[in-house]
Amino acid sequence: MARKKLTEEEEIQRVKAMYEIENSYHAQGYELICGVDEAGRGPLAGPVYAAAVILETDTIIKGINDSKKLTEKRREELFDEICSKAAAYSIYSVDEKRIDEINILNATYEAMNGAVSGLDIKPDFALIDGNRISGMTIPCETIVKGDAKSASIAAASILAKVRRDRFICKIAEKYPEYGFQQHKGYGTKAHNEAILRYGPCPIHRKTFLKKLLGEKQ
Repeated sequence: MARKKLTEEEEIQRVKAMYEIENSYHAQGYELICGVDEAGRGPLAGPVYAAAVILETDTIIKGINDSKKLTEKRREELFDEICSKAAAYSIYSVDEKRIDEINILNATYEAMNGAVSGLDIKPDFALIDGNRISGMTIPCETIVKGDAKSASIAAASILAKVRRDRFICKIAEKYPEYGFQQHKGYGTKAHNEAILRYGPCPIHRKTFLKKLLGEKQ
């Protein structure tokens, strides 16, 4: 069943409700709260990206949601609006070589911490999508499916996703044989077949290809 389209007023109320978590921490005395999310943990190629965003809780960005629930066109539109309306935002990436060196979980932590550290305005609390974090130097809370519950995490999810997709589409011009613009580096049938045919390219995560390349041998 198709989701009912909200009226403008209903959409505004939906967005306001997404600040409930932020407001609960404001009530505890925290003033500057950032949302943090990542994009690109699962792909076979390219960096993992993370973004941190501070939004004033009266900032209404209609359509804001978990980036996975939005079309690519809508994410692109919201990217610009988030950047213009955020009190502060930061995007940080950790490349495939570093991922191979320290593993994807630690690379994700590094990206998230880098995004928070890169904010022009220093937050005093972080809301982080997921169920664990390491190395955060400010008080924080992890929230499972936080990108659908918190406006600032949702904003971070959109910035990280869009920036990563833009990077991958640019890389696709350099390595057209892999079809990166279609699958964004994820392990689709077409991508796997391209790797088996041409071998890995420089942006592939070598540690992610052991099973695939082992099956070829």
